[in-house]
Amino acid sequence: MKAMILCAGLGTRLRPWTLSHPKALVPVGGVPMLERVIDKLRSQGFDYIVVNVHHFPEQIVDFLRQRDLGVKIAVSDESDRLLDTGGAIMKAEELLRFSDGPVLVHNVDILSDADLRGLMQRHIDSGADSTLLVSPRDSSRKLIFDESMRLRGWHHLEKDVYRPECYSKSCFDREYAFSGIHVVGAGVLEEMHRIEGDERFSIIDFLLSPENKCEIRGYVQESLQLIDIGKPATLSQAQLIF
Repeated sequence: MKAMILCAGLGTRLRPWTLSHPKALVPVGGVPMLERVIDKLRSQGFDYIVVNVHHFPEQIVDFLRQRDLGVKIAVSDESDRLLDTGGAIMKAEELLRFSDGPVLVHNVDILSDADLRGLMQRHIDSGADSTLLVSPRDSSRKLIFDESMRLRGWHHLEKDVYRPECYSKSCFDREYAFSGIHVVGAGVLEEMHRIEGDERFSIIDFLLSPENKCEIRGYVQESLQLIDIGKPATLSQAQLIF
């Protein structure tokens, strides 16, 4: 199975560490977060991983060269231009070889007990173009799905703002927190080329676009345990756990 780890972010919330290091190499219990995510993917059966780089890219490349992490790893170089989460997937299209099957996309700053193998199987069984791992955990922003778990919109709970603008609330809708982990198939790449072209864009913005004709579904892991270690408070929490 194939995966992509999104590592190119600037990590501004983790300064001063990220003033001289990439966010992906922030240590969690003495182990870089990138290594922890790779270990998680390998343990779930993933044997080919693409890592994108932008901020202090040479440090990540050197780290990968010096470690035997037990999987084949390729690097998608965004040194000249940060492409955000959607543009990063398009940039790595050739490395990811979507013609050979779907790809699991995982944020580097997420540590969880997610059933990644189960997510991939659910995606394949459903026939969806993309499948988002979600859970009922607390979050100020949630994705909205219909009774069949098809993506309908996004809700900022604190501001009570919905997207897209054409969203019409239904009594059958349900809201879940996104995990930063999702599966992408070849159909998504076709729509990205049609709608976005060669641009920098967020994967969530793309998925929520009214122009997007892909079938996007959610997969609920009810008891998902997850820490977003891209913030100082939660990174400190993770340090205690690990």
